[in-house]
Amino acid sequence: MPVTPPADSRTPGCLYVVSTPIGNLSDITLRAIETLRTCDVIPCEDTRHSRTLLTHHGIETPAQSLHEHNEARETPRLVARMLAGDRLALISDAGTPLVSDPGARLVRGAIAAGLAVVPIPGPSALLAAVVASGLGEGTFTFLGFLARKRKQREAQLDLLSTLGHPSVLYEAGNRVVDTLEDLAAHGAGDRQVAIARELTKQFEEVKRGTVAEVIEYYRDTPPRGEVVIVVDGAPAPVTGPDAMREAARGMKEGGASAREVTQRLVNEFGASRNVAYRLAHED
Repeated sequence: MPVTPPADSRTPGCLYVVSTPIGNLSDITLRAIETLRTCDVIPCEDTRHSRTLLTHHGIETPAQSLHEHNEARETPRLVARMLAGDRLALISDAGTPLVSDPGARLVRGAIAAGLAVVPIPGPSALLAAVVASGLGEGTFTFLGFLARKRKQREAQLDLLSTLGHPSVLYEAGNRVVDTLEDLAAHGAGDRQVAIARELTKQFEEVKRGTVAEVIEYYRDTPPRGEVVIVVDGAPAPVTGPDAMREAARGMKEGGASAREVTQRLVNEFGASRNVAYRLAHED
């Protein structure tokens, strides 16, 4: 298995994947600014859009357009530049590159060439929405933008409807109601949902309620801009004590610890923590 060497801002021939603000231009790390100032070129989705950020922070490094329509063509050229010693810093229009943004082909090309790929972490609309939603306790599934083709979309919605933890979607404001109606049609109408928009900006808003309530709220006036949807998971099934006791016995015979048994009874069987703890410690 090939291992690429670590890199810093002085390492020749490497690719930095740099997170940039999702709205507020102050939400950028010192390390990101240093990397963008000292690299040789900045591949980005839209040079005009990114120039606002770069100018704000006094970054004069040249930017080059890299988007879904030219990534296949430009990747070999950019990899060749890195092999010749150039340091590239990949950014997207906002947030963390590759999270529903272009750049995956370039990253794979750099890895295949044996070059170091260095993440420079920072802002993410996905994580900002999750922590503001009030849903779940850390476990979630990110589905990005749902597929537009009906068959693929139905498969994603079927998966979402069965998950016992929150799911996170990206959506355009004018399609939010349609997506929520699809969720309701798959049995999620009574689940809690958070619609996060304009995150970190002046008019930041997180609308919370059931899927059905939020549909009515936005039906006549859809939210503007891009939106992050966080929808709660399916409620845990209520299982009788005999079935839970049998499951606990089987897990313990299989070598599971009392703690592991307790957690599974809570997560998969809907047991209260006190009941799960007692069953996990029964002889």
